[in-house]
Amino acid sequence: MTTQDTLKKTGNFIRNSATLKIISIGLLVLVLLIPTSMVSSLMRERESRRDEVVREINQKWGNSQTITGPFLTVPFKSYYKDEKDKVKFNIRYFHVLPKEINITGQLDPTIRYRSLYEAVLYNTRIKMDGGFTLPMLNQYNIDPGNVLWEKAVFSMGITDMGGIRDNISIQFNGNGYKAGPGLKTTDIASSGVQCNIPLSPDLDDGRFSLELNLNGSDQIRFIPVGETTRVKLESPWPSPSFNGAFLPVTREVSKNGFSAAWNILHLNRNFPQFWVGNQYMVGEASFGLRLLITADIYQKSIRISKYALMFIVFTFSAFFFSEVINRKRVHPIQYILIGLAIILFYVLLLALSEHLNFDLAYILSAGAITTTITGYSRGILKNNPFALTVCGILIVLYTYLYIVLQLEDYALLMGSIGLFIVLATVMYITRKIDWYALDKDQPQK
Repeated sequence: MTTQDTLKKTGNFIRNSATLKIISIGLLVLVLLIPTSMVSSLMRERESRRDEVVREINQKWGNSQTITGPFLTVPFKSYYKDEKDKVKFNIRYFHVLPKEINITGQLDPTIRYRSLYEAVLYNTRIKMDGGFTLPMLNQYNIDPGNVLWEKAVFSMGITDMGGIRDNISIQFNGNGYKAGPGLKTTDIASSGVQCNIPLSPDLDDGRFSLELNLNGSDQIRFIPVGETTRVKLESPWPSPSFNGAFLPVTREVSKNGFSAAWNILHLNRNFPQFWVGNQYMVGEASFGLRLLITADIYQKSIRISKYALMFIVFTFSAFFFSEVINRKRVHPIQYILIGLAIILFYVLLLALSEHLNFDLAYILSAGAITTTITGYSRGILKNNPFALTVCGILIVLYTYLYIVLQLEDYALLMGSIGLFIVLATVMYITRKIDWYALDKDQPQK
C-alpha cells in the first residue's frame, strides 16, 4: 500500500468515525457555551437596567415603607462618680411600647412607566389607635425622681420620610399634637417623626390615635410594637406576596384585590415592652406584603436560558443520528449555524417580550427558530422526513419548556421526567446500531 493510499484511508476514517464525530460535536457544544453565556449576561444587564429605572421612580415617589411604632421615648438622669469621686450624671433614654395597637389601612396601587419599564407604587391611608401603660420603674433600677417626664417624646419610625403626603396630627389623651421630623434617638428606628408629649408618672392608660397619608413602592411592612398588635389591610391589587416574620391569620385574594389581617402578641417576638438604650433590634420582627408584578419577563427569560445547553445537545443529537442512519454528513460549520439559531431564540424572546405579551413573544420566537432550523435541515440533507422530524423535536422541546416555565413548583419533577423520556427514546432508537462497525473503513464505490 502506497503512502497516498494510507493517507486517503486515514482521511476516510477521520471523516467517517462516529467516535471522532461525537468528540467534535462535544467540542462544538463547548464553543457554543460562549455565546450562551453572553446571552445570559445580556438578560441580567437588561434586568439590572430595569431595576435601576424602578429605583429612580421609587425614590421620587417613595421607597418601600416600614412603619415602627408608635412608642414613647423618655429621658432620665443616670448618676455616676468620676475618677475624682465627684457625682455627675448623663442623660439616658428608656422606651415604652404600647399595650395595644390597632392599624387599619387601604393600599391604592398604581403602575408608572418609563420607557419599557414599569414600577409598582402605592398610596396608603393608615389609621392607628391604641394605649400606653407606664411600667414600674423601680423594677428596672430607675428612680422615678430622676425621670424628665416633661420631656417625654412620642415617636414613630418611617423608613422613607419623602413618602409622607400630609401633616401628621397625634391625639393623646384628648389633646392634639403636631408631629415633627426626626427621632430623639435611633435606638429603635433610624428615621421617623416625633412630638413632645409631657407625661405623668402615674399614667395608667394613655390613649392615642393618628392618621398617615403615605406614599411607597413595592412593599409595606410593620413592626409589632404592641403587646397586642392588630393590622388589617385592603387593596384592589390582585397579586400580593405576604412576607416577613408573620403571616396573616386571615386573608382573601381574588382578581378584584385582597384583604388580610394580622394578630400578633408580644410573646411572638424577641423584645420586651420596655427597655433602656439600644439593647434590642426590632427590625427582625417586621411583617407585611409585597405588591408583585406576576409577568416578570426578565426572571422568566433567565430561567428559560438555563435550558439552552439541553436544546443544543438534543438538536445536535438529532442531526448526528441522521448522519448515522442516512449516511449523510453534516459539516461542523452547519452544526455551529444550527446552534447559533437555537441561541438566537433567547435573544428574540427577550427583545419581543419587552414590547409584547410574554406568551405571544414566546410563540413568535419559537415559531421563527423552528421554521428556520427545519428549512435549513431540509436544504442541507435533502430529506423531507428528517426535516419534519427536526420540526417535531423542536415543537416538543419548546412546548415542554413552556410547560416547565408555568409549573414552577413542579419544574424539577417535570425536568426529570422529560429527560428520562428523551433518554429512553434515544436508547430505543439506537438499540440496533453497531457503533463499532461505524468506525470501520467503508468500502469506496
